[in-house]
Amino acid sequence: MHSMLRVIYSWPLIMETLLQADQTSDSVNILLIGNNPIEMSSMLHTIAKVPGRKIIAEIAFDVKSGLERLIKFQPNFILIDDNIGRRELSHTVESFMHNTKTRDVPITVLKNSNYEEAVVSADIMDYLLKRNLTAESLYNAIKNTLKFRRTRQYIMDAYNKRKDLLLKLVTLENQI
Repeated sequence: MHSMLRVIYSWPLIMETLLQADQTSDSVNILLIGNNPIEMSSMLHTIAKVPGRKIIAEIAFDVKSGLERLIKFQPNFILIDDNIGRRELSHTVESFMHNTKTRDVPITVLKNSNYEEAVVSADIMDYLLKRNLTAESLYNAIKNTLKFRRTRQYIMDAYNKRKDLLLKLVTLENQI
């Protein structure tokens, strides 16, 4: 069950703005994590219908195989099925946030039901209901979370460049 699955889909040029900031890459790499092969197959079919660029999707069935995929695969986007269980989901999110290759990669959780309490984490960018998932909603989730990631990265870079100046201004203001 730990064999590597890789699926590549073509994504037309209509959505050229999707990865404007990441123009070095002509594809979106998606790591799909879940413990049900039938549902993972269904997700791959949904991913295949997403319009735009080339998509490379890999499937992992648990945290360990997900981390093993990172040896040869650099995802831009991570989808995690909540069927893996609350504890496993929390552990998975935490593991990917502590990994240097995936620290800045947006994570979206695929939920079975809106009635169950979701695992809450600042590291989870979005939640999607599997029942209502369409190629368009998946595309919008990918687009929005990648934009949010770029914005967050820009703010962090700007802050890190200017934090000394900000500290000087604050100390100067306190002296006055």
